[in-house]
Amino acid sequence: MPRFLACVVLVTAALTRGEEQNSQVSINPIRKVVTLLQSMQKKVQEEGEAEAKLYEKFMCYCKTGGSDLEASISAAENKVGSLPSEITTAEEKLTQTKADLKQAQADRVDAKEAVAKATAIREKEAAAFAAEKAEYDSTIMAITKAVAALEKGVAGGFLQTTSAQVLRDFLHNEMDMGESDRQTLATFLSATQGTDYAPQSGQIIGILRQLGDTMAADLESATKTEEAAIKTFDELTAAKKKRN
Repeated sequence: MPRFLACVVLVTAALTRGEEQNSQVSINPIRKVVTLLQSMQKKVQEEGEAEAKLYEKFMCYCKTGGSDLEASISAAENKVGSLPSEITTAEEKLTQTKADLKQAQADRVDAKEAVAKATAIREKEAAAFAAEKAEYDSTIMAITKAVAALEKGVAGGFLQTTSAQVLRDFLHNEMDMGESDRQTLATFLSATQGTDYAPQSGQIIGILRQLGDTMAADLESATKTEEAAIKTFDELTAAKKKRN
């Protein structure tokens, strides 16, 4: 406002001097002064409004910028404060991961060793079962042939076959047979083409059939045991491989 008043005074003085010098040139000097003052007033108002807007923008920036800056500083301080604990947590996780990896490697080695050991045992068991089954099968077949020969009355011809030798070997190695039955079968198998065994043929057939039934039951039990062992081995190897 002081600036505006000073401008008014200067303009008025200038116009007055001009009017004194040449009163004929200016028809209405008062009107010119008023118009000039109005123009200056409008310009001053516009400048004032522009300055006011700039001031408001500056103040708004100061408020929002200050808040944002404070928030950023606070977040950074919090981050810095939590950084040691985050580093500690990361180090602990890394240590645990290394331990888990080491344990996994050890478990893998143990699993391989367990599978290798189980495989070796399984192979031995399978070989033993195969030999046992072959012996059972050949003995049962020999018993079946001996019973058939006795029933047909041609036991003499049977005694010359390899099946008869299988029964002789069986009697020699079998330890669970009663002594009376052993002697009866031994007498039959040691006979030649004669008829030394004929009076006892019925008894011999009974002994052989009972022996055959017993061996068939033992073979069935051994087969089930083998199948169970195979299943256990397969489950074990599958579990160990899955862990790897």
